[in-house]
Amino acid sequence: MSQLYMKQKVFSIGEKFTVKDQDERDRYYVEGSFMRFPKTFSIMDVGREEVALITKKMLSFLPTFFVEVDGKEVLTIKKELSFFKHRYTIDAAGVEVRGNWWDMNFQVLEHGEVVGDVAKEWFSWGDSYRVNVHKENMEKVMIALVVAIDCVKADEKSSNN
Repeated sequence: MSQLYMKQKVFSIGEKFTVKDQDERDRYYVEGSFMRFPKTFSIMDVGREEVALITKKMLSFLPTFFVEVDGKEVLTIKKELSFFKHRYTIDAAGVEVRGNWWDMNFQVLEHGEVVGDVAKEWFSWGDSYRVNVHKENMEKVMIALVVAIDCVKADEKSSNN
């Protein structure tokens, strides 16, 4: 099992942050597109090779985010039409998210088996998350999922302002 930590910088203009392991070594770099359309987040390994990409769909009635890992689309996050409460769905082949993913406290299952869990660190500057990965081949998916959900939340917050 590996444990990773994501901490976004509070005043980062270019939307860049690093994912570190439990020994505080850099594992992944995340860079958001600044002032470009469509909005994207690129996740790179320590060799600066892109391993995942999150893209916000342009010109859609409701927000939709596509998540690619190693060049393959692995999941989609879509806002559902709802009048009283914000409602999103996560569509992924064989992957399920259980728990309160809006508050970043959830488990990720692959074909019914827990492959990881995410918890928000509450007493820190900016958004910080602890990501436990139980299945090594799901590490990139877990990181991409956390970044995508955080992106959805930020998009929702900016549209409410």
